[in-house]
Amino acid sequence: MIEMNISTKCLKADFKKVLENKGYTFFDKGYYNLNIIGVRHEGKDVTNKFDDFLVVIYNTPTENNVKRIYACTTKPGKKAMNNPTNSKGTAILKEGQYRGAYKIGYHKGQYKALCQAKPLPVYRDNNKDNKYDLNPLTIDNGVFGINIHKAGNRDGGSTIVDGWSYGCTVFSKKIDFEQFMRLVERSAKLYGNSFTYTLINEKDLKEYE
Repeated sequence: MIEMNISTKCLKADFKKVLENKGYTFFDKGYYNLNIIGVRHEGKDVTNKFDDFLVVIYNTPTENNVKRIYACTTKPGKKAMNNPTNSKGTAILKEGQYRGAYKIGYHKGQYKALCQAKPLPVYRDNNKDNKYDLNPLTIDNGVFGINIHKAGNRDGGSTIVDGWSYGCTVFSKKIDFEQFMRLVERSAKLYGNSFTYTLINEKDLKEYE
């Protein structure tokens, strides 16, 4: 399975090394200083599945390099790709490290989530061909509500992305998201309401296959 394959690589990976090899910062000073890392499945087809992973790495007073791995999507679902809400096309967040780009807020005014706080670059895909077209010529920078949130309130989680993501990173399972937000709230008390999100590709973990 695609999910198990990426999950295994995430378990094996030395993310400090992976991020530093890309010129990114890895946070390892202090407790609950969160590294929030999205790992994107490298396929270009719109699978409409939660086949990406969000990895959170941090230290506690009793353990270093705690690693949490959550099923998610970092890409829009089929419904979103076929029904753009922006005339330029549906947003797909560009891979990169975005320092201080997120803060605790309310996703669509409904519940606490990590919300976009600074302009971010997104690709715009408007041809509805069920493939993710990551064309640099379409990159659009701005504040578009590219949040980190959950796919509904079902305890068992969601298996189909559809309209849950229009460019957001979305947790499949409510219980995973709630655990994540508890970590986020704890971190905010220590370091303030500002979070870095790093989005990489599955191919960045090739050496851990």
